[in-house]
Amino acid sequence: MLKSTRLLPALAILAFLDLRAIGAEATTAPPKPAEAPAAATPVPGPTPTQANVAYGTHERQVLDFYQAKSDKPTPLLFFIHGGGWVAGDKRNPGSLRSCLAAGISVVSINYRYSWQAQIDGVKPPVKAPLEDAARALQFVRSKAKEWNIDKQRIGASGGSAGACSSIWLAMHNDMADPKSSDPIARESTRLWCAAVNGAQTSLDPKQLKEWTPNSRYGGHAFGFMDPKDIKTRDTRFAEFLEHREEVLPWIREYSPIEHASSDDPPIYLIYTSTPALGEPQKDPTHTANYGVKLQEKLRSLNVPCELVYPGAPDVKHPTIDAFLIETLKK
Repeated sequence: MLKSTRLLPALAILAFLDLRAIGAEATTAPPKPAEAPAAATPVPGPTPTQANVAYGTHERQVLDFYQAKSDKPTPLLFFIHGGGWVAGDKRNPGSLRSCLAAGISVVSINYRYSWQAQIDGVKPPVKAPLEDAARALQFVRSKAKEWNIDKQRIGASGGSAGACSSIWLAMHNDMADPKSSDPIARESTRLWCAAVNGAQTSLDPKQLKEWTPNSRYGGHAFGFMDPKDIKTRDTRFAEFLEHREEVLPWIREYSPIEHASSDDPPIYLIYTSTPALGEPQKDPTHTANYGVKLQEKLRSLNVPCELVYPGAPDVKHPTIDAFLIETLKK
């Protein structure tokens, strides 16, 4: 599912340069010790219009809503945080400020971790975070009138596991149940678009080994980890591959690329490294190889898919924000 790097305050840099100059000129007495620069004050993010709104009964089934100012229904960014489905939080969603400034409201969700689901007997464990995302999306649509949201123009985003969840939602058939007695369940789960960072586009260990020989991610989604020790998340890939046939029905349901079809919405994928199919990767969990293979699949179906990485050709939108704003505001 990339974090920005905090730069030293400009004042501290100037102070450092001044001290160097003093030290170079002094010949008889050393300069006075420099005072430590004051810590930079973090810029507070926007406050949610509504915080910790429950869309289910579990403590993790909550979301934050940020309302853009508008007289007419706004598009919506539906943000799913990363953390491998075992960690992470809905605070500080990506693209928040730029979307609000562009008149796009934002929802950021929490969801059950896969290890919690595994302890609770949910099979496969990935069912919990993915279906929580679908339910949260339906809940948001049920609030469309109250929250002044355009039900159609909802785009998902996130990084790593949040990216995987987003494109799974974008490509999955509609999970709405029009005959349900629950009005939330009758709402659509389809998206206008998805724009994601570092997405895992497949959870099939056979595919992953072919694409990236040192793949290690995905087994925990199907129970190949100790749920009481999240450090075991990526340690049982060989076992996952060995037992692939036994969990293949689950892989076909919860692996995003399995749901690619010609009616999918536009997809935007960005990665921090260049692809190299069939070669070991420095970060196999977030390799651009994932993006290459999904783009190939979607292009064969005539679905727009923009793939961005260092040196990528034909880049129209250099950032997620640029893609989301243009696509949601069309």
